[in-house]
Amino acid sequence: MTEIESALLVFVLLLGGTGLGVLLKPLLPEEHRKHETVQLVQLVLGMLVTFAALVLSLLIASAKTNYDTATDDMRAYSADLIQLDDRLRDYGPDAAAARAALRSYTAAAVASTWPQETPPPGDYYPRVQPATDGEIESVTLGGLLNTVGQQISRFEPHDRYQAAVAARLTDLFGRVRDARWRLIEEAHATISRPFFVMLTLWLVLIFLSFGLIAPHNALALVMIVLGAVSISSTVYVIVDFDTPFTGEIVIPSESMRDALAHMNRPLVPQVQQP
Repeated sequence: MTEIESALLVFVLLLGGTGLGVLLKPLLPEEHRKHETVQLVQLVLGMLVTFAALVLSLLIASAKTNYDTATDDMRAYSADLIQLDDRLRDYGPDAAAARAALRSYTAAAVASTWPQETPPPGDYYPRVQPATDGEIESVTLGGLLNTVGQQISRFEPHDRYQAAVAARLTDLFGRVRDARWRLIEEAHATISRPFFVMLTLWLVLIFLSFGLIAPHNALALVMIVLGAVSISSTVYVIVDFDTPFTGEIVIPSESMRDALAHMNRPLVPQVQQP
């Protein structure tokens, strides 16, 4: 279920709960409509509203923290890719094939992770299709990145300098691979579905109570609809933040595009000392 579908479902359920309360109100016995009973209902309803508001605020904070963590990890991942490319440059012409594979991987990762944006220019392979619902890891991209690691492991240093760079490359590639898997795991939603269902049930009960005690006039109806819109939009924000690579609120692609631009820069010849 997408973010918009979740928000629309909550909105419909809240209004449905209110409508059910309006339908049940005329069926209540007269003693249930006394002022003391209404006051008690309002007191309990205030407690439920406070509890629901607290839970929603905690969910927003948790989802935003998950989004910020994934954003920071994406920036660190981009920096690791830049360092890996720099060390491949330092190794020399023997690393040209590994650098080309790394550039292809980075371009394909940008195109598949942010399909709603303009893909990077150039002819790169593979043209990976965006992941479908429930599919986070791209096996094709993972295989392309592993190609870089295999090429690094086959390097045969010719001197002590290349040997030191090759050792550094092995460490950097391990860090890049670990960071990629961390991002893949962070792409999964963290909100428990049973908990989300229970929270929705609490909210429906609150709006059912609104229907039981609310007066039958246009202003009361407008306020109930506005409340349902506010809560459903809050649910939308929570679910969207909780899935940082899908929906309208996604991790920005600038860091990965900067890494790709760095990889595409021409080699700067070293200045010889007189």
